[in-house]
Amino acid sequence: MNATFQRITPFFWFDDQAEEAANFYVSVFDNAKILGAARFSKESAQACGKAEGSVMTVSFQLDGQNFTALNGGPVFKFNEAVSLVVHCHSQEEVDHYWNKLTQGGDEKAQQCGWLKDRFGVSWQIVPTRLIELLSDPDPQKVRKVTSAMMQMKKLDIAGLQQAAA
Repeated sequence: MNATFQRITPFFWFDDQAEEAANFYVSVFDNAKILGAARFSKESAQACGKAEGSVMTVSFQLDGQNFTALNGGPVFKFNEAVSLVVHCHSQEEVDHYWNKLTQGGDEKAQQCGWLKDRFGVSWQIVPTRLIELLSDPDPQKVRKVTSAMMQMKKLDIAGLQQAAA
């Protein structure tokens, strides 16, 4: 099997913002690009109520992971049942992804490293240090870190480490 074969591709259903969303996500991640777009034919446009020649799907890549965005109409909405986790090695990375992805998003949906972007997609911006702290064999430390995390919107590595001390 080809080493670049990706068996599973996340597929996002947007009303009519697929191209806008793909371009936004590509602007957030350094290693990202638009791979291509498919447009509505006369027949598919008529069936879906879209303009002939308008973007139907956009394929894009974020940090080596392929995604597809569809302009499928207003039938379905995103919710927190599915989210994308961005693992971060530093507070600088946490700050970068948090600040970019929260722009225009739902402020009420920000809790414990979770956010909803302006398109309604849920993300988790998670420092790898949090995973280490929550995996500590000392249950008291884990409780303290969990308690500190529950008070945060954007995760703060120094605050989590201080809670574990």
